[in-house]
Amino acid sequence: MGKKISAAAQQKAAEELAKAMSSFDGVSAEIDSRSSGTQVRHTVSATCTPDSWRGLARMLASEHHVDHCSMITGIHWPEAAGKTWEVVYHLMRTGVRDPASIEGVVQPNITDAESLTGSEIPMEIQISISLPDTREPAVASVQDLWVGADWNEKETWDLVGIDFEGHEGMRRVLNPHETPVGYHPLQKQHKLRYHGFEEMYDDAQGFLRKPADAGKKK
Repeated sequence: MGKKISAAAQQKAAEELAKAMSSFDGVSAEIDSRSSGTQVRHTVSATCTPDSWRGLARMLASEHHVDHCSMITGIHWPEAAGKTWEVVYHLMRTGVRDPASIEGVVQPNITDAESLTGSEIPMEIQISISLPDTREPAVASVQDLWVGADWNEKETWDLVGIDFEGHEGMRRVLNPHETPVGYHPLQKQHKLRYHGFEEMYDDAQGFLRKPADAGKKK
């Protein structure tokens, strides 16, 4: 196996991707440089309007080989100015394509990292979509583009109440199936935990204090 991808090559790939994303209407992307302590890693962070999200996602998947949705973060901002809801997609370009399978076992692709260029270079992408004040927050689903979005969109709807238009088979995945319609525990008005309480567990909400947690602050 060759050496790691150089920081310069990885930065150039990130800059090219950010430029392509920013050329898309309603999208603004920039480079976010992070350090693991041993190597600087360049990622792409972007904001996107709800109307542009589906088109941007298709472009990333088809033209820039972004192939994995690792996580979706849903946030309720009832007191924020300019947005009440936010969806953050965490995407990856893994660079893993058509691995061989021997007797049903997928084999690793051994790649000379120094030979990778452009859209072959692995990349992390974070895209934030702000939604206005509404009782029915929603954004277009990308379940059909990235299999990883399937569970993550379900979880975000279940916990936060942000819907994903076009998602097939939406259902509760962490809350009981008989949970009342419209109840999503991470919406701030429920104040289940960590909202205005210094104690780790608040007995008034039905959490019996665990002895090991007594006296601990949040």
